[in-house]
This record gives sequence, C-alpha cells and structure tokens, in this order.
Amino acid sequence: MFTIFMYIVAFSFLFLSYFMDKKKTLKALKKAWKSFENILPQFLSILVIIGIMLAVLSPEIISGLIGQKSGWLGMLIASLIGSITLIPGFVAFPLASALLKSGAGFMQIAVFISTLMMVGIVTIPVEIKYFGKKSDNTEK
Repeated sequence: MFTIFMYIVAFSFLFLSYFMDKKKTLKALKKAWKSFENILPQFLSILVIIGIMLAVLSPEIISGLIGQKSGWLGMLIASLIGSITLIPGFVAFPLASALLKSGAGFMQIAVFISTLMMVGIVTIPVEIKYFGKKSDNTEK
C-alpha cells in the first residue's frame, strides 16, 4: 500500500512539473530514459548471474552450509554468499526467516544479511562505472 502511495506522489509531482515547465520536464524524462538505457545491460547481466546462483543454491543447501553448528566457517561462507548475491531487502529478510526456520544460525544469518546489504562484489563493475574507482577528498 505504501508503494502505491509513493507512486501516486511521484506521478503527481511529475504532472505538476509538466504543467509548470513542459520543456524541462521532457528534457529530464529523456535524460532519465538515457540513463536507464545505459545501465540496463549491466543490470540484466547481474540479474542473470543471480538467477543462476539462486537456482543452484536452494535455501536447504544454504542452511546446511550455515547451520547453527557451522561456527566461524559458516559465518565465512555466509559472508561470501552475501557478498556475491544481489537480493533486494524485501526478499532478503523473508529468506533469512526461512533459513532460520530451516536450521541456520542467528550469527550466520546476521553476517549473511549484513554482507548482502553492504558488500556488492557482483555490482562492482556497475558501481565503478558510475561512481569511479577512487574518491579523492583532499583539498588542493
């Protein structure tokens, strides 16, 4: 319901912008479309890689690898899996719940969710392309 509300708000502002200045709004929409076209190939390749990985790594296999008794090795495995998968938060948290119900450990799931949300090995090429490799914050 909140998502629908946010779409309504966004489209309302878009229409308001259009009525206030048609040229700027159309220019902004063209720029947005161009950006979407530029990122689409990388995004689709990421989705394909992730789809294949999720087909191979079922929740049962993952919970077997990161069970309560897996210890540090399980946390290392969880961090590696979390780092290389790209799952949105609204899918990750129910997955974490299912993994916990399947016997995964709390610490392993915490590491999995943390690395899933923060580390993006698969998304590094896209991030480098748009954000750059190094940030130089020194004043000259």
